[in-house]
Amino acid sequence: MTGDRRVVITGIGVTAPGGIGTKAFWDLLTAGRTATRAVTLFDATGFRSRIAAECDFDPAAEGLGPQEIRRMDRAAQFAVVCAREALGDSALDAGAVRPERIGVSVGSAVGCTMGLEEEYVVLSDGGRNRLVDPAYAVPHLYGYMVPSTIACEVAWAAGAEGPVSLVSTGCTAGLDAVGNGAQLIWNGSADIAIAGATDAPISPITVACFDAIRATSPNNDDPEHASRPFDGRRDGFVLGEGAAMFVLEEREAARRRGAHVYAEIAAVASRSNAYHMTGLKPDGREMAEAIGHALRLARRGPADIGYVNAHGSGTKQNDRHETAAFKRALGERAYQVPVSSIKSMVGHSLGAIGAIEVAACALAIEHEVVPPTANLSQADPECDLDYVPLTARERRVDGVLSVGSGFGGFQTAMVITRDEAA
Repeated sequence: MTGDRRVVITGIGVTAPGGIGTKAFWDLLTAGRTATRAVTLFDATGFRSRIAAECDFDPAAEGLGPQEIRRMDRAAQFAVVCAREALGDSALDAGAVRPERIGVSVGSAVGCTMGLEEEYVVLSDGGRNRLVDPAYAVPHLYGYMVPSTIACEVAWAAGAEGPVSLVSTGCTAGLDAVGNGAQLIWNGSADIAIAGATDAPISPITVACFDAIRATSPNNDDPEHASRPFDGRRDGFVLGEGAAMFVLEEREAARRRGAHVYAEIAAVASRSNAYHMTGLKPDGREMAEAIGHALRLARRGPADIGYVNAHGSGTKQNDRHETAAFKRALGERAYQVPVSSIKSMVGHSLGAIGAIEVAACALAIEHEVVPPTANLSQADPECDLDYVPLTARERRVDGVLSVGSGFGGFQTAMVITRDEAA
């Protein structure tokens, strides 16, 4: 919170593996189903990791016109479809709000990767030509080069004329973008914010990069069980894609119009480990610092947290680092509060996943259900907290902690709470 202005979520839109739309997403999580499978978006023969969590997404079926489909990269299409769902869910009368008081904040780790790679293949004649002929490029190639065009597309879809930004902080981009959207309202720059994140990274260049550092799971024979956060048999994360967008409103204004409130964004805080591009210190100090600061900003303590949505990527160093951070920040409460990773079901969609996890947190508060960690049947002895294995758990949750960890040393923590008037 900042001053007297408070920020609530009044609309949610999700495009995720396993189903398009918020309801399909929540049904998948509560059923504990996994959406990981063999890659179908390109021929992955020859790659070390040939599995991913893909979205069965048809842009035309989701209401995008031919010109929008031609103009927008897949990541931008995800974001616009989610923004429209969130706006519809909020029942917000955009005409009743001055457009300059509506802001947009979108996160993305890799921007328009798919469009860029597809165009490079065409321009270079399959990589054979070092010098390319730009005459073969699509008219909107510049838009693929500049990730901020994704935020512009969302602003156009929402009729937003206030502050518009693209946040790219790797795998914390989703949390950071939602936090930035909340900040626009906290500091009075906007009354409404359309905030969230998107990524569509399942392309040869991205898969090759993660292959090179052996970060992704090579469990190609059993993709359904490849994403195993906190499990002793885990062998890397599973790449995913998707988006989530939210309508954030100033709380009193939302109450006056009778809006349905899912939850309140109580606080967000970030830290960096200033240590290594991909490595993490085992003590989890920097994540613990972010958690502690977020709790102080929210005027909450460890006892107020009823669920922790973990980053839970399924790599050994992340899961152990994160477990240490929870113990350091929450003390004995770390052993009492349920913790889970939805990446076990929808994969790791890089910058988008933080926003998708915020959706899971808000819905956990709304429906009083904690999502499970799928595929967790043989816990790592060093990961000794309550990770909600296999099955969702009915539980009233009034306060949620959601955390993210990204390459470059980024660490973000967000506190999401039940609105007292709900």
